[in-house]
Amino acid sequence: MRDLTVMARGGILLTAWAQAAGVPPGRLRGVLRAEGWQPVCRGAWAVPGRDVDWRVRATAIQLLSPHLVCSHRTAAAVLRIELLTGEPDMTTLEFLHPCTSAERPGVRVHRAPGLGERDHVVRRGLRVTTPARTAADLMRHTRCRDEAVVVADSALARRVIRGVRREALVRPEALAAELSARRPGAPAARAWLRLADPAAGSPAETVARLRMHDAGLHPESQPVLRAPNGRTVRPDFYFRAAGLVVEIEGYAFHGTRHAHERDIRRFNDLSGCPGVRRILRFTAAEVFRHPERVIATVRTALAAATPTAAATASGHAPKGLAPDVTCSVSAPVL
Repeated sequence: MRDLTVMARGGILLTAWAQAAGVPPGRLRGVLRAEGWQPVCRGAWAVPGRDVDWRVRATAIQLLSPHLVCSHRTAAAVLRIELLTGEPDMTTLEFLHPCTSAERPGVRVHRAPGLGERDHVVRRGLRVTTPARTAADLMRHTRCRDEAVVVADSALARRVIRGVRREALVRPEALAAELSARRPGAPAARAWLRLADPAAGSPAETVARLRMHDAGLHPESQPVLRAPNGRTVRPDFYFRAAGLVVEIEGYAFHGTRHAHERDIRRFNDLSGCPGVRRILRFTAAEVFRHPERVIATVRTALAAATPTAAATASGHAPKGLAPDVTCSVSAPVL
């Protein structure tokens, strides 16, 4: 009998390939189990010893159904687009198909008429919707403003995601063009896109900015400041007139000795920047779980500045935006 591993692609063997190579159907399942092959889904097996994770499942499904394209949260995981709720739940994989929709345990297929070559790319061995299409689909699909803006910020920004540094995935005009299509949820998504900020460094920063926006507070995001030693520092938020810096910090960024030492140097540099008079630091957990405390602390600090500075920092909320739809979520694992 032929070596079955030779027939595998990307660590996946389809039973149809083995049968086409002459392996008797009646013997195939017994041979595969005896050699340690692992069932992935009906008609697909993973090579012995392979960890059958969501990527393996997605690969097998695409080999079985070549017209399926990873989309929505599955595409976001491949492209490293962050979500409000942290790591996406990959128990159900999402795909687009140009003609049909379907849902069964572990798989959801969205019908996407007009889906063409320009709508998908190959990343990490999987066919996925382009970054613009992925972000737009997620923004149109959600009813939560915060989720939509987190997705937009992540796609538009340079980020370090799970230890991997990546460049911005899409330009603002490309995302706006994708959202111009007449699809359900597009009007709200276009309004929420106006709240996006490519300077945001994390979902927690996005949520903090939105909470300050709702409270009528409009600091600068990631402005460039220069310390007396010549180093450049970019605080998360800066109320320039009040000399107030607001920093949002997650354990994942500061969880090693090297990161802790870097954080101390950065704090000292930031403290010495001309114009900086006070620095407030909040954890991501505080932002997600107790935003009212964060806003109250910022307001108190601004009130302690000169009345003129506090008034300038507050500003006025932009007009013409769709009604804000916020949602309550548990803080992601940081």
